[in-house]
Amino acid sequence: MTQRELERLCTDDLWSLHNNIATVLEEKLKEEKRRLTERLEQLQDTGRRPYPPVNPKYCNPEQPSEKWSGRGRTPRWLVEQLKTGHQIEEFRI
Repeated sequence: MTQRELERLCTDDLWSLHNNIATVLEEKLKEEKRRLTERLEQLQDTGRRPYPPVNPKYCNPEQPSEKWSGRGRTPRWLVEQLKTGHQIEEFRI
């Protein structure tokens, strides 16, 4: 509606139009909020992808329970052994 058309309406018609617009706007805002909430939940659910379990490749001969798969940070026991001149292949399982 143009400005001129709105000026020609009586007060009751304008009030009715106002109420209709407020109702439609409220419904649209609720729908938009619902869609944004769903989108936020999707974004929060996308964490790291699950990695399959990896078998250990290296073992500490002094503590056989200490094992390393070769992924991630090198364990202290292996770093110390490598500093003393050992080769990583000596610790392969």
